[in-house]
Amino acid sequence: MATDRFAAWAARSEATLESALPSPDLAPRRLHAAMRHAALGGGKRMRPLLVYAAGTLAGAAEETLDVPAAAVELIHAYSLVHDDLPAMDDDDLRRGRPTVHVAFDEATAILAGDALQTRAFELLAQADAPAQLRVAWLATLAQAAGAAGMCGGQALDIDATGGGQALDELERMHALKTGALIRAAVRLGALAGAAGPDALTRLDGYAAALGLAFQVRDDILDIEASSEQLGKTAGKDAAQAKSTYPALLGMQGARAKLEELADAMRDALAPFDARAEALRALGELAIRRSH
Repeated sequence: MATDRFAAWAARSEATLESALPSPDLAPRRLHAAMRHAALGGGKRMRPLLVYAAGTLAGAAEETLDVPAAAVELIHAYSLVHDDLPAMDDDDLRRGRPTVHVAFDEATAILAGDALQTRAFELLAQADAPAQLRVAWLATLAQAAGAAGMCGGQALDIDATGGGQALDELERMHALKTGALIRAAVRLGALAGAAGPDALTRLDGYAAALGLAFQVRDDILDIEASSEQLGKTAGKDAAQAKSTYPALLGMQGARAKLEELADAMRDALAPFDARAEALRALGELAIRRSH
């Protein structure tokens, strides 16, 4: 079953993260403890799962996928630490626990995010893989994390807070803020195997639809779910007057958009055989999830 495979992959990524992060018994202890608080013991691990699922489709060994799976999760964890800061979204709950700046302090949170980000690239640079593959991994993750990806999307989000966005502006923002790292996760896995140009193009289309679907579902859950269900503060988008898919399309329109994106994911994966079942299952999970 896909759920059994996902649990095994999540355990692999957790073990890799555990070994990759510095011990809280070593100085600087507060920084190391904050890094571990941010990265371990929680979250859906969607991005590592996508690395393993895409790598499986491309014929890569799980051992080859451990490092890129951990690296993309470290980038995701760093982004959440910084996103929760008072200067950004100013949130005090993440994955059902106090955010890093609440559990520690704001300066430590900034440093922890910085250290998680750099550790991701250090892992890839030192991976037991051919140099050409390591360079491709590094380029993929760097582009997704920078101004042309996640950081650019966060900047657009800040600019839009308190004001309205048109639908195309909202989609562009989320394609960068959320979608870029999801697309990178799929590509990291695919590059580790034997995926050719046509396969990479199809997988990128799948990942782009998945990234947008993930955000549409987030917007719906922000209205329908409680903070306890989400593990983060519910209702913040409305409180901050942010444009969302339900706000622009209505709840029925947002659900229709979600189904449209589900069809796009299925179409992108249609030419692949049973090796794409994990990717198909992750697509379904993204649009049906309850937290």
